Amino acid sequence: MASLAVKMRGITKVFNGVNANDHVDFDLRKGSIHGLLGENGAGKTTLMNVLYGLYQPEEGTIAINGRTAEISSPTKAIALGIGMVHQHFMLARPLTVVENVMLSRKSRRGIFLDTKETARELRELSDRYRMGIDPYSKIWQLSVGEQQRVEILSAIYLGAEILILDEPTAVLTPQETEIFFDTLREMRDDGKSIILITHKLEEILSIVDEVTVLRLGKLIGAKAVDETITKDDLTRMMVGREVLFHFPPLTRDPGDIRFRLDGISAMNDKGLVALKDFSLELREGEIVGLAGVDGNGQKELCEVMTGLRPSVAGKMTLDGEDVTNHEPAFYIQKRISHIPEDRHATGLALNWSLKNNLILKSFARPPINRNHLVQTKKVEENWLQAEKDYQILAIDGDEQVRCLSGGNQQKVILARELNCEPSVLIANQPTRGLDVGAAEYVRTRIINARNRGCACFVVSADLEEILQLSDRIAVIYGGRLMGILPRGSDPLEIGALMMGKGLEEKLEERELEQQNIH
Repeated sequence: MASLAVKMRGITKVFNGVNANDHVDFDLRKGSIHGLLGENGAGKTTLMNVLYGLYQPEEGTIAINGRTAEISSPTKAIALGIGMVHQHFMLARPLTVVENVMLSRKSRRGIFLDTKETARELRELSDRYRMGIDPYSKIWQLSVGEQQRVEILSAIYLGAEILILDEPTAVLTPQETEIFFDTLREMRDDGKSIILITHKLEEILSIVDEVTVLRLGKLIGAKAVDETITKDDLTRMMVGREVLFHFPPLTRDPGDIRFRLDGISAMNDKGLVALKDFSLELREGEIVGLAGVDGNGQKELCEVMTGLRPSVAGKMTLDGEDVTNHEPAFYIQKRISHIPEDRHATGLALNWSLKNNLILKSFARPPINRNHLVQTKKVEENWLQAEKDYQILAIDGDEQVRCLSGGNQQKVILARELNCEPSVLIANQPTRGLDVGAAEYVRTRIINARNRGCACFVVSADLEEILQLSDRIAVIYGGRLMGILPRGSDPLEIGALMMGKGLEEKLEERELEQQNIH
């Protein structure tokens, strides 16, 4: 057995009287990749923040390479050879790669910058691990995958032999994930020790040597990963029960076209083009999934479809009626439901009660409203029914919705948006930030809506979710529709379209069409 790079014993961390980590043990072997699994609130990130010096534990000991260590800050962690890449990148976007790295250490030339020497060393390290990073590129010019490689490159450059990666593939395409994993394997072969915090079980099985599972702050177990361990085994450790991963496909042909987008274009908040000539059809009783890397126009598309953003060109129809550029209330009356990507910013009134959040779309209509008065009894009945149907865990209906967990907040949105029996459901990142059990619940509800005849449009940066749910898969890149693929398509083919493969050919075809029209 390899010696231990990290040995944590009895780690206890308490927040507001709650044990985020409850006497947790964790071992990381030298030259290995170790997966850290658990639902939201299981204590994974807290444990790694203790290792990185961001938190100080109430109890427990840490040994690095066999020596007991007091890790009082990230600076101390870095000095011990520990690096951490957070889920949300910590980069200064206007600066170059080399300038970002230089922010983390003193210049070797005193009051003068050692930019040229640092850039040379970064380029050598980038070439060593085939990262393809130009030290003089500005961060804003890089793709999400490249920015992540910059974070890792910076950590390795600063001497990290132990690397903690928090949800590292959350925003990567399948091709970028493969390249990323190849890099991790090379680092492991060079003797580096790597910890992956992730919820993607297929990735755990394909890349890690060992796995540790936490639940509710406690250690459930640690296992070597080999051909005998399965995704179901890991899920039972995480959740304590079986979880559904495979959802039934359509057993009949979808119905008529319910919602049609024809040549929609729109601007983003900066006044730049976000959607370009986007066309799509949603049919009754069908789920169309939209795959794409975040920031390619998905948010703007959903907002155009729900009246939150105007289109500057194109047309939308609902059951043949022109519904282009109306106020949000118009779409609500047309029974178009919307699960927004940011439940805090646009999905919920956080300081309001659960009861009031559940009637946000129906407070002016019977049975909630009668003779211009909100019927208190009906509001209470609505809450009790939602609590039962959607298994919302709350003290009572008068509790502020901000006090709920992310999963229960999402259930409040689901109850409000689905109980009106929508004709169209637009779900943008419906399970983002949810653990395995809560995500299964949300996906099941979307499947049920489809089976009732709703035309469902699911937008997700999680390609696994798109593959699980979709009857057809649309792909977006740079605000353009790149193609529509059937259920069961090759993830690599989808990933190629997500990175813009074939865009030049599409633009040439579009130009020829325009010439023929004129």
